[in-house]
Formats: sequence, structure tokens, C-alpha cells
Amino acid sequence: MARVLFIHPSKWGRGITPIWAASHSSVLKNKDHQVELFDCTFYPEWTENENVLNTQNMQYRPTDYERMIEWKTSGLIEDLQLRIDEFNPDIIFWSAFSSHIHGEGEYVSIQYGYEIIEKVNSSALLIAGGLQATADPELTYKNFPELDCLIRGESELVLVQIAGEIDKNSLDYSEINGIAYKNSGNEVVVNRPQEIIGNLDLLTPYDYSLFDDQTLLRPYNGKVVRAVDYELSRGCVFSCRYCVETVIQEYYGFCETVQGGVIKNARRYLRHKSAEMIFSELEYLVEERGVQLLRCQDTNFLTIHHPTLLKLAELIENSQINIQLYIETRPEGINSESVKLLKRLKVDGIGMGIELAAQDFRESELNRFSDQEKIVKAFELLRENKIKRTAYNVIGFPQQDEESIKNTIEFNKILDPDNITVAFFTPYLGTEQQKKGVEKNYFVENEFDLDAQLRSVTKHSVLNKDLLKFYKANFVKLCRESIADNNKKKVSD
Repeated sequence: MARVLFIHPSKWGRGITPIWAASHSSVLKNKDHQVELFDCTFYPEWTENENVLNTQNMQYRPTDYERMIEWKTSGLIEDLQLRIDEFNPDIIFWSAFSSHIHGEGEYVSIQYGYEIIEKVNSSALLIAGGLQATADPELTYKNFPELDCLIRGESELVLVQIAGEIDKNSLDYSEINGIAYKNSGNEVVVNRPQEIIGNLDLLTPYDYSLFDDQTLLRPYNGKVVRAVDYELSRGCVFSCRYCVETVIQEYYGFCETVQGGVIKNARRYLRHKSAEMIFSELEYLVEERGVQLLRCQDTNFLTIHHPTLLKLAELIENSQINIQLYIETRPEGINSESVKLLKRLKVDGIGMGIELAAQDFRESELNRFSDQEKIVKAFELLRENKIKRTAYNVIGFPQQDEESIKNTIEFNKILDPDNITVAFFTPYLGTEQQKKGVEKNYFVENEFDLDAQLRSVTKHSVLNKDLLKFYKANFVKLCRESIADNNKKKVSD
């Protein structure tokens, strides 16, 4: 059997249970390979502590989370070297697809893992995957030259194939689909894509035994709950030009779109677990790990196979399971019937991408077709049904001016969400927005590279860095002040 060490190089500073680790471990252990996880989250020298930062800027509500976490007092590199020496891995693996793909932290995990692994000694094969490896393996190798192999696309079945070949002493990269590697002449060789994983039940049940108990603690709406990140499905039917999902779509050949920015043959691309498998995982997580909240990372929850959601609702209703779900979906999917289903599924909160206020910009520049009236009605309907609403906003798109940001603040005033978040636009490698930016020379010299999770400031931006940083730090505060003033006005009227 092969020994595989996962590295989770998170800088978020709060508990994350990366879905890729749970799914990959399940597949490897099913073939009798040994798996261990080294989690970098709770090392103060490493973390940027998103929890503290986002509490200060009002994206998170204050909790006792920091007092409940035991931070590491030893050194990260020293601890990792000790784990490597004790475990003696055949493979060290980090960075892979999961339903966390839309976060900058997931995007740069390949770099963060590489920064760490460069500082330790090991004879193990160094393998990484994820979005950058899929979008541009040559550029990825240029930035991370000591990697032995890159896995492109979904990597569970490819990694277990590599582990099996190591076990048989017969590893030949040229025979493995879905990878890129360097040949004897130091040239990057890119093999043909692997088959897309059509049946997610083949990967389950996911292995959440990897994670330390405190990793399950999560700030949520002003309290700390026991939570895990979870996926019922993979894929998105939409092709928004700034979204990393389009990189995966292109890799697997789903490049054509039809009306409304929907990809052609979307049903083949969007896959899901069976309701029975989902429910069995829920039972385990609740009964064995004490989980109270599932943070569902599905790209668009309401496009999951409808009969599967109905069956899952039935299984939940007929059980005594005590669980809440936080999901992400698009506003246009919210109506009276879908809300009834969400209530049956015990959905407590929903995150929805607003991006920015201008509907014409969303459609023409982002290929995102979300009608303004439907967004407003969705937020109203969820409020009436006591489902918490989070508005996801983005600032810093190329050529976006200050007036656009102010209009987005005003739009949040109309929506009056329970929670508001804001992120800088990141030109993810391989997306149409990134390609366009390169062609038009938008990006500041030496600022766009794989060396950081770029918060875009472009040569053509009318906003300078300081102004963007101001709005990033104060966006939620300004929204809340605008909402409060509006509510006072309603009362006085």
C-alpha cells in the first residue's frame, strides 16, 4: 500500500474541512492506502486570520470563536518535517478541485503548499492539482518547478491510480490520463484529459475522520456551531466569464452555451450523489461528529437533480436528524415552490451572488443573467419565510468606477440582507475575464502572477488601490448605515 500525506495550507484562520481531502481520502483508503492530513490552519505564524479580519469589517458577526480555538505553539515547518519523518510518505499531495473552488484561498492553495514544502526534506513524490494546474500546466510548472506531477481536472481517481502504480513499482506517467509532467528533457508533457466522474457515489462516503475536532468549530450568524463543508453535487450549468467553473467546463469540453449563459449538454456536466448516500453521510456526521450545520458548497443548489432533492427532503422529514443547511444558489431559482422544498430540507441560510448593481454590466461583461426584479423578489420571499439571506458582492472589476460601487451599496440597501460580504475581483487563470485582461494589457506589471491571490487593480481602473482598500474595509459598514437610514425613514413616514 502507498502512504499519502495531504497538506491543507489554509490561511483562513478558522476551521475549514476541505472537501477535496475528504473525497480523496475515501477513495485512497478504499484501496487500502494509508492517508494522513497535515492542517496548517491553526499556526499563528502562517495564518492571515480571515475570521478576525472579517469580524472587524462587519462581514462576520462577533463570536467567542477565537477563545474556543487552541492555536499551535510549535513551528509549522518543524511540525511538518516531524510528520514527514514519522509517516515517511510515498506521495505528498495538496491542492485539488472541490466545491470550494470559488474562493481565492482555494485558488492559491497550490502556491501556499509549495511555499511550505520547499522548506522541508522528503523523498516523496510531490503532486498537486486544482485550478491553476488545469488552466495552464506550463505556467504552473514555471512557477512551481519542483513538482513531480500535476493532476488536471477531478483528481480522486487519478491520484489513486498513481498510488496503485507506486505500490506495484510500475509508475509510468505517460500511461496516466489527466496529468502533466516533465520528461527527461525537462519539457512539460500534457496528457489527454481523464473521464469526468459521472457517478459521485463512487467516491463516497467521504472521509471526515481526517479532521481534528476543533476544525469543525465554525462562526455562524453570531454563534459558534459544529459544521463541515459538504457537497451534494458538482458542476454548474452557467458560464459566467469571471468564474473558475468555466475553466473546468472547458477542460471537459463543455464550451458551447445556449440562451441565458447556460452550457450546452448541461445535464451531463452537472452530477450529484444519490439521496440515500447523502442522507447516510448526514447521519454519520450528526451522530458521530456532532455536526449541526452543513455548509453546502454546491455551486448552484437549486439546479441539483430535483427528484433527488425531493427524495432527500422525504428522508430528512421521516427521521429525527437535527441538522441545518447553508446553501448557495441564484436568485432566479427562488420562488414559492422552491422555498417550500428548502424549508423541508432544513435550509437555514442562503448565499446569493449579487456581484454588482448594474444588470447591463453583469450581462454584457460577465455573461451573468440575473434579472434585477427577480433578485429583489427572491430576497423578499426568503425574508417572509425566515430563511437567512447573504448577499455576495464584488468590487474591482476592470473599468468599474466609484459610482458603480456606490450603486451596489444602494442596491444592498434595497435588498436589506441578513449578511453582506464583499470580495475583490480576482482574474482567475483561464477565465474569459482573465484572458481579456491579458489581451488588453489591463493588469499592472508584475502584479498579476501566480504569486498571490490578486485583488485586481488594473492599468485602466479609475480607482486607485487606496480607494479600493477603503471600500473593501468599509463596504458592509456603508451598506448597514444606508439600510439603517432607510429603515428610520420608513418609520418616520
